[in-house]
Amino acid sequence: MEEPFSIMVIYQGQEYSFDARLATMGYTHKFYVMINGMEVIYEPDEERNYRAILNDIGQGAIKDSDIELIKAVGDKIELIRQS
Repeated sequence: MEEPFSIMVIYQGQEYSFDARLATMGYTHKFYVMINGMEVIYEPDEERNYRAILNDIGQGAIKDSDIELIKAVGDKIELIRQS
């Protein structure tokens, strides 16, 4: 069962909180995170680093500032995994 939780990120001196959920599927997992109205999926790649996936609609609406924020959330997920 997927329990929702919040991911706290400090980005450009401001603290943000994003709704997230973790889904496990067999031997892998994905984080689903709502960032500025877009659902971003983070999944581990072959080297166990997290990559962000956006649907086609999200890719068209993304701004440069959102890209850096998406990277910051991915970094936070990496820190969570390491702890």
